[in-house]
Amino acid sequence: MNSVVTRLSRRLLLPLMFGWSSFAFAADPIALGMNLPRTGQYAQEGLMQMRGALLAVEEINQAGGVLGRPLELLERDSASNPERAQRNVDELAGEGARMLFGGASSAVAIAAGQRARERGLLYFGTLTYSNDTTGAAGHRYMFRESYNAWMAARVLSAQLQEQFAGKRYYYVTADYTWGHSTEQSMRHFTDTASAEAHGATLVPFPNASLRELREALQKAKDAEPEVLVLVLFGEQMVKAMGIARQLGFENVQIVVPNLTLSMVEQAGPAVMAGVMGAVPWAWNVPQQFGYARGEAFVSDFAARYETYPSSSAASAYSIVYQWADAVTRVGSLDSEALIRALEGHSYELLKDTQTWRAFDHQNLQTVYAVRIKPRAEVMADPLRQDYFEILGSLPGEQAAQTLEQWQEVRRAAGQPLRLQ
Repeated sequence: MNSVVTRLSRRLLLPLMFGWSSFAFAADPIALGMNLPRTGQYAQEGLMQMRGALLAVEEINQAGGVLGRPLELLERDSASNPERAQRNVDELAGEGARMLFGGASSAVAIAAGQRARERGLLYFGTLTYSNDTTGAAGHRYMFRESYNAWMAARVLSAQLQEQFAGKRYYYVTADYTWGHSTEQSMRHFTDTASAEAHGATLVPFPNASLRELREALQKAKDAEPEVLVLVLFGEQMVKAMGIARQLGFENVQIVVPNLTLSMVEQAGPAVMAGVMGAVPWAWNVPQQFGYARGEAFVSDFAARYETYPSSSAASAYSIVYQWADAVTRVGSLDSEALIRALEGHSYELLKDTQTWRAFDHQNLQTVYAVRIKPRAEVMADPLRQDYFEILGSLPGEQAAQTLEQWQEVRRAAGQPLRLQ
């Protein structure tokens, strides 16, 4: 995986350099630091983030750069390890990065964001779904572009409650901050808070063995649920889905609260058919709802990489553009000035209006409940990636926690009621 990303980076940095020379940039480039998983459970999500970021950087450089300077991309492999991610922040800052972003693990994003704050640098979270990222662990230097566990659970549960209200659930959950946060949110919105009535098994993260996953899923099967919620992500989810199909959960609705194109691709459409989940964005959203800029992004990305962009790619792409826009609006790279420019700022890029909420820096955006289409429908698509049937959506203001709910979380965690 490491060599694949390295080859990709080298291949795609060449047109970036050609773009700079065509505009005869005289000034030094502005470095952006990516902290992403090139290895480990979430490597495919890291690859998608790199692709999205590279495309944004190239487009911005071809349009003249930022403040008359080209952008360049620096990157480090977090391997989904919080301590390593913090070291990466120090290295990227030492190489001159003026902003940091990335991550496909909330534990990584939280740790890296805290270190970025110490360095006086903004950190933008891509795939970090734990409520803690902009909740109990939130601070002024952290901005989350993606949705959170609460928002995902709310839009997904609206669909589940129509079909499975009062039914028996079982949770198989990754044992770290995102897993805990997601299970709690799902239980809240599906009225399945009772652990006795709706059982659960934790599995180690990031290195659960196949035996541990099989044992967890066998416990789930023995409980005879009507809804199986796999609070797992990346390769862990892929392996678990394969085992679940082997064990034969007949007449059981399988739910994966946070889905991405890369995860469905790895598991395969036959294995994933019928699974329900939530997404902040999918490649068919712009096409279905008529968002022209989003459609152009999907077209350009697919032409370049021969795959549709995942929400990971869209998030990284959007972050680069939003940071560049804020820098242009204030005419400065100063972090404090950029925080003020971002707070409360609304924009449209790949879908409808999104807003960087001022009090917690959560990106408010429309969120979607989805179901994976039957294999025959998926395979009819030119790229064989038409995975997501959109079941419903919620505006960000309705999906997200309120100020009062956020402050309650902060109070319980012993954190100040305003970001510091």
